[in-house]
Amino acid sequence: MAYWEKILFDRNEYTVNFECVSAFCREPNNRVTFWLPDNAIPIVINPQSNPKDYQKILDYTETVTQSREDTYWVKILYERNEYIINLKCISSFCREPNGRITFWLPDSTIPIILNPVSNPESYQKIIDYIEKATGYSM
Repeated sequence: MAYWEKILFDRNEYTVNFECVSAFCREPNNRVTFWLPDNAIPIVINPQSNPKDYQKILDYTETVTQSREDTYWVKILYERNEYIINLKCISSFCREPNGRITFWLPDSTIPIILNPVSNPESYQKIIDYIEKATGYSM
């Protein structure tokens, strides 16, 4: 199901299908960044300068992270930021000998590296997804 929203950024108007966005990142200062699908352009929405579009993103991410069984959106904390990631968009996961799991956000160059000791809750969410989606245990 498409979820189209109009977003103003850098004096341009974008019409974006949020269902195709692979991840949203909320920083400690509350800025939200997401990357346009298929071209890696970051869109950064600041709640002070663009409260209307900021609220659209918060509403959408709150909806998709609720316990809907037909989605794979997860909220994880990584490097002081809150990431809301559609795991169905992740095409590979790497498990290192020390147990860390790495994956890359598809429309950006950002790697997410989760350690089972320092980030156990987010780590378990990813392990559960991998096992459910692929049938492979990590």
